[in-house]
Amino acid sequence: MDFQIREAITANLKGNSTTDIREVVEDAIQRGEEHLLPGLGVIFEKWWKMADDTKRNSVLNEVATAFK
Repeated sequence: MDFQIREAITANLKGNSTTDIREVVEDAIQRGEEHLLPGLGVIFEKWWKMADDTKRNSVLNEVATAFK
């Protein structure tokens, strides 16, 4: 089976509102199931590709703080 997670996540989230996407993220985190982590990674990857360096650096600082 040739399952392309990036394309599947993109298709599932395309056209969703910010509320819908927030619910997807919060549900994945709340459920804590590891098979949901790649989907969160795809969301982050999409954001990363459209963000400028200022936004990226801000998030990197937040992430670094979270892992202290």
